[in-house]
Amino acid sequence: MSAPVVALIGRPNVGKSALFNRIIGDDEAIVSEEAGTTRDRHFSKAEWNGRAFWLVDTGGLSDDPNLPMDAEIRRQVATAIEEADLFLFVVDAQVGVHPSDSRVAEMLRTSGKPLLVVANKVDDPSRTDYYEFYRLGAGDPFPVSAQNGKNSGDLLDAVVERLPASIPEDETALRVAVVGRPNVGKSSFINKLLGEDRLVVSEISGTTRDAIDTPMTYHGRKWIFVDTAGLRRQTKIDDGIEFYSSLRTRRAIERANICVLLIDATEGEFHNQDLTIANMAWDAGRGLIVIVNKWDLVDKDDKTTHKFEKKAHEKAPFLKHVPFLFTSALTGQRVSKVLDLIQLVEEEGEKRITTSEVNARLAELLARRQPSQAAGREVKLNYATQVSVSPPTIAFFGNHPDLVEEHYIRFLHNGFRESYPFTGNPLRILMRRKSGAKTEA
Repeated sequence: MSAPVVALIGRPNVGKSALFNRIIGDDEAIVSEEAGTTRDRHFSKAEWNGRAFWLVDTGGLSDDPNLPMDAEIRRQVATAIEEADLFLFVVDAQVGVHPSDSRVAEMLRTSGKPLLVVANKVDDPSRTDYYEFYRLGAGDPFPVSAQNGKNSGDLLDAVVERLPASIPEDETALRVAVVGRPNVGKSSFINKLLGEDRLVVSEISGTTRDAIDTPMTYHGRKWIFVDTAGLRRQTKIDDGIEFYSSLRTRRAIERANICVLLIDATEGEFHNQDLTIANMAWDAGRGLIVIVNKWDLVDKDDKTTHKFEKKAHEKAPFLKHVPFLFTSALTGQRVSKVLDLIQLVEEEGEKRITTSEVNARLAELLARRQPSQAAGREVKLNYATQVSVSPPTIAFFGNHPDLVEEHYIRFLHNGFRESYPFTGNPLRILMRRKSGAKTEA
């Protein structure tokens, strides 16, 4: 299920970014430690009282003198209204009510979504008059100080109380997120796969602004393909629409079982932004398939696919465990083969190895190489077992798990991959003490 979005809205210099940093940097409201969590200057996944949510810093309404303030305010706020589940409308208690505050408050009120007016820069509530913000008609102003953290915990209590109830996904459906940079052919690919033009296709980069769910049935089972807006480098996300498109892509990965990453064959290589998206899916524990699209436009010989994959593996060694498929959404070349690949990757992610098989393989690896010994302490691995699937996770129990060196953990990882490929899936390794205390690698 996808975490709700909490958006910070307000004029420049009211302290939105400071409040953002205060919340995600607090000891209690922390950026999630789950692998794959995104943290950058615009948004982060946070948690408070057991509720996870995406906290979004909209970056402020423009100070550009060439842009009419009213138009810029409305554009930014309208985009946030469409995407967010809860608004934190940040105002400056030192300045008081600004005309722009009233216009934003009116737009937010008419959205019908939960709203909190956050009166920032209230270091001492007894000495700061923040009551004039009642004039905005948007509820009780909530005094905080982003700078020193005053009342930030109480604010987060109020936030989680107002978050919408989590709606579980259809647990029986297989969710496949189709991700990639703009204009690599994601919508065309899904249209060709489904045999009809269900999604808008355009030559204009970034046509798909939303994450669109498209169901299909394959071998009697419901699959849901999610087409997402292209993910640009963060430096190029210079307006609210592109920014939220990036967030939608990350949320789509969060909701997916398997990610299909489309890249453009005509560009000749696996780009850094392709790698960023692949890492995002892999770190989140999702199954991954790489589709090299527009393959019909590439001059090739018998070794072209091998060269392409080799370059990708050099950039990111984990891609050696990921299946590549070279297709053309325009001609339909090999597009249907992705269905069998998706099924394979799901089966591999759900694969369970018996404990006896795990320990037999561990014995073989220990016979080949023992872990390095620490000065004065013997490091032993006693046994192992697979503790979960999707992603496959194997726990190794020993006397000093914290002393098992990184290179040896990689040796175990590669050794198990030799016998159990877990094609298209990350393999996670846990090092645990025999008593149960654990150190994750």
